[in-house]
Amino acid sequence: MFAVVRTGGKQYRVAEGDKIAVEKLAGDAGDTIVLEDVLLAGEGADLADASKVTVSAEVIAQAKSEKVTVFKKRRRHNYRRKNGHRQQMTLLRIVGVGEGKAAAKKASAKKAEEAPKEDAKSADTKAPAKEAAPKKEAAADQKPAAKKAAPKKAAATKKSADKSADKK
Repeated sequence: MFAVVRTGGKQYRVAEGDKIAVEKLAGDAGDTIVLEDVLLAGEGADLADASKVTVSAEVIAQAKSEKVTVFKKRRRHNYRRKNGHRQQMTLLRIVGVGEGKAAAKKASAKKAEEAPKEDAKSADTKAPAKEAAPKKEAAADQKPAAKKAAPKKAAATKKSADKSADKK
């Protein structure tokens, strides 16, 4: 199934598995975003009701696009200005295109299936780490105190002023 979505003032034709670069959206890498502004949806030649379709996407990364050089010049007036700009953008991977909240649930279900497998592996490694943490804290308490700086000497008086006072 494909959909045409609008984000950042531009329109993109997307299908499940596509990667697109859009104007910057809020979110960190790995977050799931739902693109609700669907203009057109369908499969092949059949069109679906776009108001019921949602598109869920995963943020791959926040990046900058290619550099654009802005050069201004006015002939015969010795006026030249060179400037550059790199637009912020978000790289998205389309996870699901489907009817209403079903697509969003399907995308979150895929993540939920992957997450427990990782949690089970990390749970075994986290248990010994909790036991080792108090030992590190105890070792940190036993560190010697930092040495204090030596006291500063009193400022020396001007010798030339002292000599002239002695001569008088």
